[in-house]
Amino acid sequence: MKGAAPPAGRARIGVDLGGTKIEAILLGAKGEVLTRRRVASPRGDYEATLAAVGRLVNELEASLPRETTGDPARASVGVGIPGAISPATGLVKNANSTWLIGKPLDRDLERLLARPVRVANDANCFAVSEAVDGAGAGAHLVFGVILGTGVGGGIAIDGRPLLGANAIAGEWGHNPLPWPMAGELEGRPCYCGREGCIETFLSGPALEAEYRGKAGRPLAAAAIAQAAAGGEAIAQAVMARYEERLARGLAHVVNLLDPEVIVLGGGLSNIGRLYETVPRLWGRFVFSDRVDTRLRPPVHGDSSGVRGAAWLWPPEPDEGAP
Repeated sequence: MKGAAPPAGRARIGVDLGGTKIEAILLGAKGEVLTRRRVASPRGDYEATLAAVGRLVNELEASLPRETTGDPARASVGVGIPGAISPATGLVKNANSTWLIGKPLDRDLERLLARPVRVANDANCFAVSEAVDGAGAGAHLVFGVILGTGVGGGIAIDGRPLLGANAIAGEWGHNPLPWPMAGELEGRPCYCGREGCIETFLSGPALEAEYRGKAGRPLAAAAIAQAAAGGEAIAQAVMARYEERLARGLAHVVNLLDPEVIVLGGGLSNIGRLYETVPRLWGRFVFSDRVDTRLRPPVHGDSSGVRGAAWLWPPEPDEGAP
């Protein structure tokens, strides 16, 4: 994420560069949504991805009033990606959209758009969005959790993303599941090449695999939670095990960061019972006499990532916070 001054004007464009879709949003000075666009991701094609981002930015800017000079108005641009820009090489790393790996994405976008562009991990963008004007608004330290196809995390301090020396701050999903219990010590293979990562226990596919192994039939994560609410014994046991593991994983985060708010995102964040059960369980693992950290659902839901990308450019001093 670069530190150059933003272009003139206070409108902000955020781009969420996902594996299946690219979404762009235009925010006004106070964070209000002015317009948005979405296109399919050109999977496997880096040049087509750049072109798609360029078209989206141009379309959104075309809706802005023209400046007093008669020239088109220009917005600041932030981009969230499923990876990070390596501080060592300046190239994309750790991206599950593999066609981005090894590319100077931020520099290429800056040339294409003729302005500074800030690029950050999509989980960091999620954390920033919820810290600026979402579930963590007003909190000093917010930890944003992604529970979906994978398990990611991002850290926002006073509404700004914490990147870290290696641009991996918040990547809790690729640490071992803490305080392992019977049946967990063997570990499960992870796509990162190691075994026993938190992601292999707490992702949506991991929850579904746990149920399938116990029930002998497939069921989507949301349906597992519904079945548990309906009294199905296997689903109840699987959900209870998942919640206990999530409590251990998040307790580890609390012990390291001590955030005021943890916000859940991703598909599993829609399981309402997590916000009641997990805080009841994590106190056994947190090194404190009490736990004041709040576990919250996202205010902006699926829009948090793209909104956070826009907020990679913070408010100017004369704008004030949203």
